[in-house]
Amino acid sequence: MKKTIALIIILILALPFYVKATAPTPEAAPYNLEQCINIALEKHPSLKASAGAVKASESRVGQAKANYYPQLNLSSGYQRIGPTTPPGETRDAYDQYSSSINLGVTLFDFGKTSTQVTIQNLNVSAARADYEDAVEQIVLNVKSAYYNLLQTERNRDVAIDTMKQFQQHLDQANAFFRIGTKPKFDVTKAEVDVGNARLNVLKAENAVRVARITLKDVMGIPENADFPIVDNLAYQKSDLALNDALNTAYANRPDLQSVMARREAAERSIDLARKDYYPTLSGSAGYGYSGTDFPLGSGWNAGAALSFPLFSGLSTKYQVEEARANLEILKANEDSIRQAIRLDVEKAYLYVQDTAQQIALSEITVLQARDNYDLASGRYRTGVGSPIEVADATITLNNARATMNTALYNHKIAQAGLEKAIGAKP
Repeated sequence: MKKTIALIIILILALPFYVKATAPTPEAAPYNLEQCINIALEKHPSLKASAGAVKASESRVGQAKANYYPQLNLSSGYQRIGPTTPPGETRDAYDQYSSSINLGVTLFDFGKTSTQVTIQNLNVSAARADYEDAVEQIVLNVKSAYYNLLQTERNRDVAIDTMKQFQQHLDQANAFFRIGTKPKFDVTKAEVDVGNARLNVLKAENAVRVARITLKDVMGIPENADFPIVDNLAYQKSDLALNDALNTAYANRPDLQSVMARREAAERSIDLARKDYYPTLSGSAGYGYSGTDFPLGSGWNAGAALSFPLFSGLSTKYQVEEARANLEILKANEDSIRQAIRLDVEKAYLYVQDTAQQIALSEITVLQARDNYDLASGRYRTGVGSPIEVADATITLNNARATMNTALYNHKIAQAGLEKAIGAKP
């Protein structure tokens, strides 16, 4: 009896923990598009690589600035020396010790260092523009995957609705067959339609799973658990004018900013190459100890040197020519990018307009297909319609709904492409 009471008490005490452990886990809060983009910008490895390139460029600025500062070196040495002796004589080897500290500084180099710093700063600007271009590409990829997932989810819902509609038609056919008002053909036809609809549901569910995996991949979190997303596939009209879009693109596109910075760096590289014709003035000072026995003797030195390149095998001439050729290449690249920007913007703008018209036409088609379905279903319920008529109306309606989903998806992708084309910030 006591054991029974003790067991009951233990069960009562453990009940809250059991309920807590077995309670269903609440569904995760849905992510909206902005949250998905922010996660991608934080997690995606390609952005980390681009950020590393920016840091490397910034480090090269520091390397260029190092020539502004003096160079301080400490050296210490030891040698065991066996002296050269005439034939027939013998001299003992001896030790040689030395230690010194030397200071060197470039006093004047006709602007070589300042030009190098300017060039590296321009390269930093180009690297940052490349990073922004990578950001915009990631944003476009996330938007595409996000809207694709919404499209597949809506198409799955359409497939499920189609299956339910065919199931209702099967139930009606069975009822009519049992009372003898419809032949067995109607039942068989309805069963085939239900089977095909179930197969389409399986395909639609698999498409949703693939789209969800793709979204997590472009977000940089392929190992994370699945999560729902907010449906924002609804149509939103854009009032951006084409000329405004082009002006915005020329001002904001990071790939254009990158090549412009590199073109300016190439212009400065010509000046830098020319400066090898000019001398360099440097100063030095040192203090050291040397000798064969301790205590060592000490001494100091100080001086200045002017180095003038009289002849370098025409290397400076060819360096200038190379810099000019690189500048011509970058100018041509800049022109090509400007042309590509105009093409991108015009194509994206026209695609936005076209997909907006597709949505308007799709809405009308859905309404017409729904009326046709209601008419065919009503005729069959009253016993005057045919199963083929109902099946055709059902398929037509849900194909129209799927086409509407595709039109909405295409419009969202078109808008995202236009935003990428004009260099809109995320």
